Amino acid sequence: MKSGFLVIDKEADFTSHDVVAIARKSLSERRVGHAGTLDPFATGVLVLGVGNGTRLLQYITDGRKSYEAVIRLGARTTTDDLTGDVINSNESDLKEISNEMIIQALTKQVGEIYQRPSTYSAIKVDGKRAYELARAGKEVKLQERRVSVFSIEIKEIVHTSELIDVTISVECSAGTYIRSIARDLGDALSVGGHLIALRRTHVSPFSLTDAISIDELRQSPQLLPIDSAISRLFLRRDLNEQEVASVSHGRSIDLRSEKNGKSAGFTPDGRFIALLAEKGGRAQPILVISRIEP
Repeated sequence: MKSGFLVIDKEADFTSHDVVAIARKSLSERRVGHAGTLDPFATGVLVLGVGNGTRLLQYITDGRKSYEAVIRLGARTTTDDLTGDVINSNESDLKEISNEMIIQALTKQVGEIYQRPSTYSAIKVDGKRAYELARAGKEVKLQERRVSVFSIEIKEIVHTSELIDVTISVECSAGTYIRSIARDLGDALSVGGHLIALRRTHVSPFSLTDAISIDELRQSPQLLPIDSAISRLFLRRDLNEQEVASVSHGRSIDLRSEKNGKSAGFTPDGRFIALLAEKGGRAQPILVISRIEP
């Protein structure tokens, strides 16, 4: 069984599931999953776990993410992005919108905020995806969720007689919707807004510099080994043979760096074997991998 990670620079018009399917075929491996859906119109970093790598995807999904996006002011859409139908437009009031007003409105979305996810999101409502219900014409009410927006940097603001395009870069926590930032900016300025471009540049600890194209995925994908990738996610702890035997059987060992967060336990020959976390004053294995093949 192959195990590791793949970082893909996803192209537009591919779903995340499309990319997973390509990887399964290319690698002849069924155990492939992704860390966080990327909308079909969006591009950029999509992390795949292969084999035992799928067991670690949850820790990548929960990490920080970075995006570059373009918000178009003057119209609101059903999906909060360019793929939806226009609900209303307000081009006549755009002339009243200054750069300072845009900057102030975006500044209010930085920090620990409560954000309402887009109606056309993958969040489940009564067992079904919100976007499935919305497409079926059913009313969808999603609750606001607390997210962290660490920074929003405005790269460019372009005014024309019919629109305002705002290019931004965003660093945020998992669960943050950039489409919602676009929608909420438009609402704050009373002109409507939606996303017209989105590129994910970073899914901690992976970035575009780690990424391969979909063509490369089809032709000659090279897995990033779990041993090297896991060291970028967690503090490394080198175990002795006795500790390896203990964690292999799910037993706790003496606490060290785990009091400051999870650690990745490695065997004396340099192989990742377990993820450790503090529990009751001990280092408890919360995930054990008995064998990893390249």
